[in-house]
Amino acid sequence: QVQFVESGGGQVQPGGSLSLSCVVSRIPVSLYHLGWYRQTPGKERERVAWITSGGGGTDYEDSVRGRFTISRDNDKDTVYLQMNSLKPEDTAVYYCNLVPLGAPAYWGQGTQVTVSS
Repeated sequence: QVQFVESGGGQVQPGGSLSLSCVVSRIPVSLYHLGWYRQTPGKERERVAWITSGGGGTDYEDSVRGRFTISRDNDKDTVYLQMNSLKPEDTAVYYCNLVPLGAPAYWGQGTQVTVSS
């Protein structure tokens, strides 16, 4: 089945930046729309950004629009999330996955992002 390996998380102060990466394997990545999702304890996982298969279209959840930028490199089977002006409420485990999700959906281990002073 499809595999996702996320990296790049860490702890930053409010206002800081982080760049996440996700390598996707076992599927022809260039044929799929991809997204970044995040989850905090006690809450459902939410999609915060997604990008079309060719990279020409993107969309964002309202709370991150203007601060996050999603991109992809199909030659490297990788999707990225540049996060700027981070806020404490951005603290979560971040995952990448298909858009829409597969049935069943397979998830990677995610990468923890903590925004705290």
